[in-house]
This record gives sequence, structure tokens and C-alpha cells, in this order.
Amino acid sequence: MDRRSFLTKAALGGATAAAATTLAAPMYAQGNRTLTLVTTWGRGLAGVHDSAQRCADMITALTDGQLTVDLKAAGELVGAFEVFDAVTSGQADMYHGADYYFVGQHPAYAFFTAVPFGMTAQELANWYYHNGGMELHDELGQIFGIKSFLAGNTGAQGGGWFRKEITGPEDFQGLKFRMPGLGGLALGKMGASVQNIPGSEVYQALSSGAIDGTEWIGPWADEKLGLQEITKIYYPAGFHEPGAGLSLATNRDVFESLTPVQQKIIEIVSGEGHQWNLAQFLTQNGAALSRLQAAGVRTMEFPDTVWDAFGAASQAVHDENMGDEIYKKVYDSAMTSMKSSSSWLKISDGTYTAQRDRVLG
Repeated sequence: MDRRSFLTKAALGGATAAAATTLAAPMYAQGNRTLTLVTTWGRGLAGVHDSAQRCADMITALTDGQLTVDLKAAGELVGAFEVFDAVTSGQADMYHGADYYFVGQHPAYAFFTAVPFGMTAQELANWYYHNGGMELHDELGQIFGIKSFLAGNTGAQGGGWFRKEITGPEDFQGLKFRMPGLGGLALGKMGASVQNIPGSEVYQALSSGAIDGTEWIGPWADEKLGLQEITKIYYPAGFHEPGAGLSLATNRDVFESLTPVQQKIIEIVSGEGHQWNLAQFLTQNGAALSRLQAAGVRTMEFPDTVWDAFGAASQAVHDENMGDEIYKKVYDSAMTSMKSSSSWLKISDGTYTAQRDRVLG
């Protein structure tokens, strides 16, 4: 039995035993409390830090100060990639971040941010709220002692910034490139030397030559980071994050010590934050792209041969994880929902927007 299977059976067995033996009503903490929220984001990072801060402020406001959420940006209490362990261990109460940073804990976490050739932001919301995604997020969280909700979304992310044009799959051989999650694993299969670098360190890594290229988020956040100062070659469309969700996760013991109203406030704030953040990014990206182009940035498209290589490498990454029962369960659920949603969106929204652009020019 592998470690993940053991953890899953132990968690589910423990939950069953607890349910059978616990007869008293849960005890809720009384009085005002401060909850420490750690994030994977450097303070001030456009959009993603905004999302975390909004969640913190909204929970504090809607609980009328019964819960005060104290946000600690990456590095202020723990490092960007240490927030998961900080919350599961009880060092912090909550984290806000991109769950695909935690594929080392379990690869299925990638689906609650983005997977290569996966769901757009709307398709992710459809799956999460109506086709079982939220329940699977919770099932995964039970293994690690956290309670998670989607709480932000960047929309489709760019393919990245490069020092030279990409003309074929061979250009990724030996390329030092920053990309987290399963997309990074796919680039690794194409021969890239993949780096997983926190957002606050991306500019320095690219400018120093530590990496040859990077993806970050999209035109607005990338412009704020200053990546256009280093290179002018930008690919707006990427394969790896078609609608990247962000998560707000609470230590499960802490969550269960809250009143039902406080728990519901965290859930509602997370859902509102998901839509608010998505609108924030989509509102800003168009104008930012125009500014970047006016400043000399060349927006380019990957050749079909590169897209084909992305696809083959991505499927190989998925196939390697299919032996894990939870991964396969989440994958099957997400892909079934995506195909169902896409079949309608393609002939409704897709046709409409194409015709609108043709008619309006």
C-alpha cells in the first residue's frame, strides 16, 4: 500500500470512528479571535495578493470583528511554498494560495488551480459548484486536516516570456523555465529545466539569467512585475493554466471550532472572492496588453507542432498519476464536467463572440 492510499484510508477510517463515537454537539470557541492567514503571494503582487487581502478583510467585516484575519504575505511568517504545512501543522490558521504548488502533498491538488489542457475559469466554476468539484476538494482536504474553498481566479494565463522565439518543440531542450504544477512537469518531459520560483522572485531570476523564460499570470500582473523590461517576446496563450483557481484553506480543527455562521461566512466570502478576482484580472488584461504592445512587446503564438508536443507531454503526466485512486477520481470528474460544459459553450458563447467580432469589426 502506497503512502497516499494509507493516508486516505486512515483519514476516512478516523472520520468514521469519530462520527460513530461523538454524540455531543460541537464546542465552539467563544469571544473574539484572531486568525493568522499566510499566503503564497508577496505583498502587493497584482491580483493575487489583492484576492487574499479581500478575503481577509471581508471575513473580518462580515463577522463584525468576531474573527479578525491577520494576513501575513509570503516570507513574513513562512515562505511562499511553506504555507500548506504551516496550516496543517497548526503554525498558522489559514492560507491563501494556488493549490498546484502543493502537488508534492498530492498531485490531485493541481485540479483546484489548473492542469494542462484543463478547464477555463467558467468550466472550473461549473465543475466546482455543480458537478462535484467542491466535494472532492473537501475529500482531499480531510486527508491533510484542512477545509478548502475556491477563493480567486486569474482567468487564462499567458504562455510566457522568452528571450528568443519558439519555433519548434526542440527549443525547449535545456531551456531554464519557470512554471509550477503539472504544466511544469510537462515541460520537463519536453527537455526543459523547470524551476518553481515564488512570484516575488520571478523578476530577479529572469533579469539575472538564472532562468531563460517564465510564465507568471497575464498582461496586467506581468506588466506590474516588470517582465517587459527584460524581454519583448511574449506568448499570450498558454497550455498550462486556462483558468487558474486560487484557494482559501483553514486548518480543519480551527474551522470546526467556529460557529456555523462563521463557517458559512468563510464559504461565502471565498465564492464571492472567486468571481471578484476573475473580473479584476479580465478587466485589467486588455488595457495592459495594449500598453505592452505599444512599448514594443511582440505578442506571438506557438506553432502547432509545439501545441502538439504540449499535448503529448501533458497526457504523459496525467497517465503517470492514474495509478493513484484519488487522482483518477478527480481527473475523471473534472474531465467529464469539462466536456459537458464545453459542448454547450462552444456552440453558444463561441459562435456568438466570433459573429460579434465579425459584425462589429
